Amino acid sequence: MEIILNILEYSAAIIFSEFLISSFASMHNSCLHFVENLFGRDRKSLQKNGSKGNIYHEKQVKELCALHALNNLFQEKNAFNKQILDNICHSLSPDNLVNPHKSLLGLGNYDVNVLMAALQLKGYEAMWFDKRKDPSNIDFSKICGLILNVPSEMKFLPLRLNRKHWIAVKEIEGTFYNLDSKLENPVAIGKVPDLISYLREQIRGKDREIFLVVDQDLDRNSLWKKEPRWNETYSMPTPLNTSSNRINSTVALIHLSSEEETGPRHNRNSQSDLERDHKRS
Repeated sequence: MEIILNILEYSAAIIFSEFLISSFASMHNSCLHFVENLFGRDRKSLQKNGSKGNIYHEKQVKELCALHALNNLFQEKNAFNKQILDNICHSLSPDNLVNPHKSLLGLGNYDVNVLMAALQLKGYEAMWFDKRKDPSNIDFSKICGLILNVPSEMKFLPLRLNRKHWIAVKEIEGTFYNLDSKLENPVAIGKVPDLISYLREQIRGKDREIFLVVDQDLDRNSLWKKEPRWNETYSMPTPLNTSSNRINSTVALIHLSSEEETGPRHNRNSQSDLERDHKRS
């Protein structure tokens, strides 16, 4: 009898838990449909987006900035859509009732994992830019474009939510453009020197990240230009003559290079020279 009661209790617990899960899923779907109807301006808004001259520029809808950044980067209206990005979210976390890679309300707000997976579908990858480097070291002729992740404030009724915003930067006909979906129109950044200055400003900002979009077959080492080196000669000032001896002026040759190459090596040489002099003495 006790065994039968245990089986019944276990069955009831399973049935109750499944009921809760299905009820929660139904409520969640109902909320998504409500939000979709409340903010469902996807088709109308995307139909208004289009080219300005030779530039395709999607404007912001809901929290779909990642979708807009991808389409603006590839300059294609149908490069990606919301359903593709949602499917990527599900493939990344198939067993999660609430997907961690997008907004709970289904408005978008896709994270970097979705963005990287989407780029891979097109044969590209997103390389995180180490902000300790200077953007002038990038060979911009070898990248498809850039995607920036910057802080943004979203107004939702009386609330203000702090979010991260995706922005595409693309070279079009020799000029780099800021294709931010929150802009009314694309904004020309300029040539490579102007882009370097723009990226330096972004690096100095807080909570900002830069991703280089590159072909999957690209040799990563070839993306970085070699550090420039200079040779400089100068004359040391001639000390005053003394009665005991005369010191001639010297000419020093300085090789300027990165600290990674010369700093530690120079220190080791200096240390070995000191040890060698000490032994001689």
